[in-house]
Amino acid sequence: MQFAIRDGRTLTDLDHVRLARLLQTEKSADASPLGAALDTAQLVPSRKVGRHVVTMGSQVLLTDLDMRRTWRLTICYPEEANVGEGFVSVLSPIGASLIGLRAGDTARWRTPRGDAGAATVLAVTFQPEASGLYTL
Repeated sequence: MQFAIRDGRTLTDLDHVRLARLLQTEKSADASPLGAALDTAQLVPSRKVGRHVVTMGSQVLLTDLDMRRTWRLTICYPEEANVGEGFVSVLSPIGASLIGLRAGDTARWRTPRGDAGAATVLAVTFQPEASGLYTL
């Protein structure tokens, strides 16, 4: 799995701690790109994260780069993932590429088969912290 690491990625302190723990228990080498993102992210307290930042549990509205298709995804932990329902794991290529981005940013990723994907974050339609849920 590969994805572009964007400078300026923002994570909450709590998301950073939880994702670092997740990576410690993850047996797959596919988790390493997320680790690189964790290493370069700007950390902020949950109560101070901007409402347009993709955090764990956020629902995002995406569009492909040609703006022909839009879809919604919710970034979740692996055990909650259900792609058919729109819940994607933060360890998946698209989930890892989205965490910490902002509305207006473009996520880029590679599928396990090697296909490239990219989408622009049109909006963060739900963010736990913006709703007062700081420990979700």
